[in-house]
Amino acid sequence: MHNTVIASAKERKNADLVVVPVWADEKGARIASESKEFEKLAHFALQEGDFSAKVKETLLLYQETGKEKRVLLLGLGKEKECDAETLRSCFGSIVKRLSSLKVNQLNLLLPKVQGIKSDIVLSSSAEGFLLASYSFDLFKKKEGISSLDKVCFCGSSDGALLKKVEWIVKAVNQVRDLVNGNADDVNVVALKEIAHKMEKEFPSLKVKILDKKALEKEKMGLMLAVGRGAAHDPALILFEYKGNPRSKETIAVVGKGITFDTGGLNIKVSGMETMKCDMAGAAAVIGIMRLAAELKLKVNLVGALAVAENALGPLSYKPGDVFCGRTGKTVEITNTDAEGRLVLADAIAYVEDHYTPSKLIDFATLTGGVVVALGEEAAGLFCTDEAFAKALEKAAERTHERVWRLPLYPEYKEDLKSKIADVKNSGSRKASAAQGATFIQHFVKTAAWAHVDIAGTAYLSETKAYHPTLATGMGVRLFVDFLENL
Repeated sequence: MHNTVIASAKERKNADLVVVPVWADEKGARIASESKEFEKLAHFALQEGDFSAKVKETLLLYQETGKEKRVLLLGLGKEKECDAETLRSCFGSIVKRLSSLKVNQLNLLLPKVQGIKSDIVLSSSAEGFLLASYSFDLFKKKEGISSLDKVCFCGSSDGALLKKVEWIVKAVNQVRDLVNGNADDVNVVALKEIAHKMEKEFPSLKVKILDKKALEKEKMGLMLAVGRGAAHDPALILFEYKGNPRSKETIAVVGKGITFDTGGLNIKVSGMETMKCDMAGAAAVIGIMRLAAELKLKVNLVGALAVAENALGPLSYKPGDVFCGRTGKTVEITNTDAEGRLVLADAIAYVEDHYTPSKLIDFATLTGGVVVALGEEAAGLFCTDEAFAKALEKAAERTHERVWRLPLYPEYKEDLKSKIADVKNSGSRKASAAQGATFIQHFVKTAAWAHVDIAGTAYLSETKAYHPTLATGMGVRLFVDFLENL
């Protein structure tokens, strides 16, 4: 799909359909774009009450003359209530409406929104539309494929900004593809290959991979324990990006990469069919590193993928046993299904020792507890540094990849005390999301650290807004926005 921008709707070329945004005013409705040529066409429908311009409401109209024979009115709701997320959702909703129409060329009129800058209008509208245009049809017959070939966003001349949005969406879609893919295909070997391909594609990215022997040499016993029952050995995949060589500061992002989670010997009794998504944190790191290189961000960034499969077999690690991690701390395994925190503990320890980051964040589909607490509307944020937390919260507001701050009370450590080791990997059911974060905190040394539990937001129970599949790519837009606004 070829996307362009044009400063004025009057200059647009002929197309199969034009989307016209409309405000819902107290006195009725009014066209939201600079172009008023569709007021007469829309007047009768508005007057008769067939269309009231509610958020995401659409009405298809026809005209005999004009640059487009079909006109799709798009409701944006009340202007005073409109924000960037309203634009994402509304323009994202168009895609589903277009699926029943044969449209090759499309014109999208951008609205003029009081209180929102034009660049935000373009980026949010384009982001919503392009994110909603994603499809995952690898295993389906190629039926009903969209004929949409050209899209013009009318009302902006900022082609560079549109290109940036395209890069962002491309990175998010790569993450979606990985999370939606079969666990047998998106395994340790495949993620290694992806890392090497990205290194070839972007000279600014350097890749280092720790295989089983290297993990043993680095005494990463927790990661080795989790992956020892699988067909493929675990690995730590590392990206290094130096966008600001003059700076000594490095920021690290670590992703949980459990390519499939059976629960191990504490086997999952339900929900296992979705556990291909348990590597969504590692997939997000791939998207973040791609975007950092694509956008040439002026930061020094380290990305780490802690990759393993928590498989069931004769070599699976056992509940009740004790394993030693890279820091020298011993861990009593009380639940083999609490495996993500184990691979993160060793990965974080390695990254801190070798790169000494000032800030370190991990993304992980860590606990069902965070889904109970926050549902699929927000990720759980745990953080040891107030300024770091506030910056992440602001980035979450801008991108609508929402986070909600949860506590790291010292009392949570009491439930993780072990009689035979330094710490247990799992405690009681109480505050389980906080317990998972508290366990990881045991292995963080000096970096300002943030943990984002994306269990509810990375893989949805049903599609919504501009997420047409269950995989959302959560974390990419959030963290890149954070990096851009440091």
